Amino acid sequence: MLDFQQLMQILPQQLVFGVTLGMIYGLIALGYTMVYGVLKLINFAHGDVYMVGAMTGFYVAHALGFAGHPSMVGLLVTLVCSMAVCALLGALIERVAYRPLRGAGRLAPLITAIGVSLFLENTGQVLFGADPKFFPPLLESREFGRVGALSISNIQAVVLATTLLLMAGLEFVVMRTRFGRAMRAVSFDAPAAALMGVPVDRVILGTFVLGSALAAAAGILVGLSNPKIDPLMGIMPGIKAFVAAVLGGIGHIPGAMVGGLVLGIVETLVSGYLSSTYRDAIAFVVLIAILLYRPTGLFGSAQTEKV
Repeated sequence: MLDFQQLMQILPQQLVFGVTLGMIYGLIALGYTMVYGVLKLINFAHGDVYMVGAMTGFYVAHALGFAGHPSMVGLLVTLVCSMAVCALLGALIERVAYRPLRGAGRLAPLITAIGVSLFLENTGQVLFGADPKFFPPLLESREFGRVGALSISNIQAVVLATTLLLMAGLEFVVMRTRFGRAMRAVSFDAPAAALMGVPVDRVILGTFVLGSALAAAAGILVGLSNPKIDPLMGIMPGIKAFVAAVLGGIGHIPGAMVGGLVLGIVETLVSGYLSSTYRDAIAFVVLIAILLYRPTGLFGSAQTEKV
């Protein structure tokens, strides 16, 4: 049993692990929150798009010869290829599965999202095999920096830097570009945006593309830090990312990242100080608590619906 002093000594290292994990949850949560913001749909297939991103990275790295030669160039090429494949997959899912149900109420798209999720999981087992695979070491792990007992690896630094860059890029797209203005207009009032000439279908398609690309990036980053991947790897992270989106205020983009950070830190502290048995259960405890005491999330605001 560790005493209080020892617990405090390992706290900074646990926080680093929690921030790294939370960044990945936040990347996946961004897809949930963007799609909900413009379409009021919970895309439960999003976690499986994250799985496809990791699997794509595995095969791209082997096909292009990066698996046995760790380098930053190999990581960047693998990341871009995976994001491109998942962006196309996101566009296909929106066009085939969700767009035909645009006016069918909320229950039909929700059931379809679950069906798409199951389809991707089972198709992944057929195409990739049910056995786990080990993601190639695209970067050689080494110590990046040390402050006292706190050690940060280069892989953790890459995860943090990549996530921050992608988040900054998304914030720029949403707040500073014409597409971002159109996305915000559709999120606020889609019928009014359509009357003003905003191409609603293209905006929704672009939202799926962006969210799926970010999920693919999360899959590659997870492969770097936790190399065991399989066709069912998206189930639990997808649920936790959904919890992170709800925690931050679903539909609120910065809130998704904050929710991911909070969930990642809480999960890591519970696993490190109590037991790893509870690391998955804590996400559901957080979800129940946020629904009971603040249903709109940390940054969300209540919306009045006209009847």
